[in-house]
Amino acid sequence: MALADTGKAIGAVSQLLRDRLLFRLAGTVGNVRIGKPDAVGEGITNPRLNLFLYEIQLDPSLRNRSLDSGQPTPLWLVLKYLLTAFDEGGDSDSIQAQEYLGEGMRVLQELSFLPLSSVASDGLQALAPNPEALKITFDPTSSELISKLMQGPDEKYRCSVGFEVRPVMIATGEPPAYSLLVGIDYINNEVIGAAGISIPILPAMGPKIEAISPTKITPPLPPTTAFLTIRGSNLGLSNLTVRLGAVNLPIVAQSPDALTCELNGNISNGSSISAGSQPICVVQSLPNDKTRSSNLLVANLLPVIAIAEFTTDPAPDIFGYLTLTGFLLGTARDDVFVALYQAGKTVRIFDVWEEILPPPPPQTELRVQIADAVPSGSYRVILRVNGQQAQNSPEVIIS
Repeated sequence: MALADTGKAIGAVSQLLRDRLLFRLAGTVGNVRIGKPDAVGEGITNPRLNLFLYEIQLDPSLRNRSLDSGQPTPLWLVLKYLLTAFDEGGDSDSIQAQEYLGEGMRVLQELSFLPLSSVASDGLQALAPNPEALKITFDPTSSELISKLMQGPDEKYRCSVGFEVRPVMIATGEPPAYSLLVGIDYINNEVIGAAGISIPILPAMGPKIEAISPTKITPPLPPTTAFLTIRGSNLGLSNLTVRLGAVNLPIVAQSPDALTCELNGNISNGSSISAGSQPICVVQSLPNDKTRSSNLLVANLLPVIAIAEFTTDPAPDIFGYLTLTGFLLGTARDDVFVALYQAGKTVRIFDVWEEILPPPPPQTELRVQIADAVPSGSYRVILRVNGQQAQNSPEVIIS
């Protein structure tokens, strides 16, 4: 699982900085060394830049931020580095060394945002799950700080500059606290009771919506038809359209305080929308080719698991595959988690998917590669897409 690699993220950040500096300064500085800025020692060659990780802090702004509701909060780190330059003779205070220091600062300023789209191909898999690009910010570097950090055999003061890299994520190995949904009969896959959600709104011109029913939408499968009811005021106006995310819903019934819309096939075929919390609004087309939108409410569009199957694999390093078939199972850009649930707790969680060839219709199939053995038994499969959990959690037998 990709999240398991994040324990190596600190070293991966140092490696990423070293590789980017070497690439940008090729022909100018022949070496970028990681470690305390010593003048001489084993493996030290000059001229060079020196990166010294002298402090690690917890990012206070992300202290309670988790990747998905129910998952343990990762560690969000701020890494503080000291950049020092050495000339060909190993001197850190010469004009040549100061030129190298300025070149290094220029490169770091150009790399103020380090995108992580290709780090896996560079052997830095520990940074691939990081949800944000790494940000480089220069810190005030006082002479007192440098003097404290330069204590060593020669105790020589070396002019340096400090900077920080954030946010660096280290995810824990603790299983998430997912659970089955309340108010669902999992034997018959029926909703047996759910309280409505009322969202207070301010009055505005044009249509105004106050409630939707249902608030959790399971995409209808042909030939089944499902409907969404919207209640509010000024809903009897002409030229109204209901939008669920990027999908327009046909209006089949209209009154001054209610609209009934058909949940059509554009939802279940997965080509136009993904599961998750989607905005819903009523839009009025005006005579001047402009539109007037109502306030927004949120409809929770749920994924659907039709079939869950486990198959073994003859390869010695693969235990087997868990294949899910259904609707709105997520795209490559969606936040998708699959968990095995047994005896009141989450046993295993997965967030990396195998490519299926030939590709199925959009969002209809997921295949999870299980590398490590799972104890034999019956498990409920929990699927969460963009924070929304499928109402049905079918059983799968692993033997």
